[in-house]
Amino acid sequence: MGWIDSSLGGQVVALQLKSERAELIAGNIANSDTPNYKARDIDFKAEFERRMSGELGGAMRTTSPMHMRAEGGGSSHITFKEEGAREDGNTVESEKEQASYTKNAIQYQVSLQFLNSKIRGLKLALKGE
Repeated sequence: MGWIDSSLGGQVVALQLKSERAELIAGNIANSDTPNYKARDIDFKAEFERRMSGELGGAMRTTSPMHMRAEGGGSSHITFKEEGAREDGNTVESEKEQASYTKNAIQYQVSLQFLNSKIRGLKLALKGE
């Protein structure tokens, strides 16, 4: 399946990261009133480069061929916002998080459409059309 991965050119990795980022931002929004909660995000560029280079960062090591391999694994480039804390120690700025969530959702949709068109092109190539 290596040729398929190279044909899709990182779009699958980008979609995974955007999905993980959406979860983090949603968590930030949900915890906007939680005392001492630190807003989280992904260093998208660093994490994308790490995953594209094949670096597995904190991946689990298998000690037996019977063990299942973990795919992807959590993001090692999660950042925490420390500045701008309110009196209760929370660093979530609801308006910025909602804007980030919307921007991320749009980028996710664009990446998904691009990936779909690449897959359609591969299907046509395989059919010989």
